[in-house]
Amino acid sequence: MSDLRSIVVGVHLRYSYRIYPTAPQRRALARTFGCVRTVYNDAIAARKAAYAAGEKYPITVALAKSLITEAKKTPERAWLSEVSVVPLQQVLRHCDRAYRNFFDSLNGKRQGPRVGPPRFKRRTGTQTAEYTRRGFSVKDNGRLYIAKVGDLRVAWSRELPSDPSSVTVVKTPTGKYFASFVVAVEDETDFLDPLPDGAETGIDLGLKSFAVLRGGKTIENPRFFRRLERKLKKAQRSLSRKEKGSANRAKARLKVARVHEKIKNSRSDWIDKQVKQIVSESQAVYCEDLNVTGLVRGRAAKSIADASFGMFLTRLESKAARAGRVFVRVDRFFPSTRLCSDCGALTGPSGLEGLTVRHWECGCGAVHDRDANAEINIRREGRRLAAQAAAGHAEAQNACGQHVRPDMSGSVGNSRPGKKHEPSCMSPTGL
Repeated sequence: MSDLRSIVVGVHLRYSYRIYPTAPQRRALARTFGCVRTVYNDAIAARKAAYAAGEKYPITVALAKSLITEAKKTPERAWLSEVSVVPLQQVLRHCDRAYRNFFDSLNGKRQGPRVGPPRFKRRTGTQTAEYTRRGFSVKDNGRLYIAKVGDLRVAWSRELPSDPSSVTVVKTPTGKYFASFVVAVEDETDFLDPLPDGAETGIDLGLKSFAVLRGGKTIENPRFFRRLERKLKKAQRSLSRKEKGSANRAKARLKVARVHEKIKNSRSDWIDKQVKQIVSESQAVYCEDLNVTGLVRGRAAKSIADASFGMFLTRLESKAARAGRVFVRVDRFFPSTRLCSDCGALTGPSGLEGLTVRHWECGCGAVHDRDANAEINIRREGRRLAAQAAAGHAEAQNACGQHVRPDMSGSVGNSRPGKKHEPSCMSPTGL
């Protein structure tokens, strides 16, 4: 199993810190956010106009010349020169990337759920402005210098592991400001205690219990949205009664945004803690590959979205890769619930009626807890897939005559029906 542990060097992560701009700096940031939003919306409008006219989409360089350089010389967009040009250029790159993701999603080149076309930015949403190295610097006194904004006071909760390559200034809908740095970090294998190969666990996700681990250990479902749903409904009803454009409506909108922010932050913090705990205690992690996109279309859509299984699996896979742990996704069609972990017979509950069955008895006489039995089957199937991938990795080394590095994502297994994961001598990763 040691051959499957990820080799992750130079991973780029985001480190976010709260910043406290002064009143003049808030006005300067407001101008910057407004200019960034305008350039982004102008870029979308230009692409839509080109599509309607049957013309070729303008490239980013042409858009930068027309929407920034030439626009500054016009009376309608002369105020674009009051802010730094760096975030204006960056937002055009973001727009181009958003369109590439959209087209790749249509053509099937992009994996995952379908990505929609870019939409116009609103002033009431989250405002961002990205600066590259020529637009910001971290001073010796701990202040963050932003071009044409000034020195911002930063609440440094932890040190940056390396010099940041870029920073994104963020203003949340509740009026809070953050600085999000992109930094290169090394893998975390040296910071975690080594574990034996037998320290492994399967993960069976569900709504009654968020996750069931090895030995019957359960993680309760926190249901953050359900807890604050009544408060959110009250705030939204108050917002709907306010006159549009009034000061009272702005205050009511702020109350709604605060409830959403509390739900988001609580869920994100809880998931990070659970992921860290699982990775620190397990050398190998096996989990089922859920079709979250399809599940949120069913009758339990609100509960599925509240649980955020997709966020949990994504962060768990990323953390396992950086920590050098084995991570395997078991195929979503693997009958982990119906399969008897004692005799291997498919005698478990199935269909919609089987969702209410928490305990069942197999023909061999074994009595199973639904979730605990599924965890055992997932762990066994994940171990089999890991061994199969390790064997394929060894064959690839012998056939190529050279060392082939493990997959950088740290995951093995078939996440989609019919998709083959075969080692290739032509692949730089080998898996």
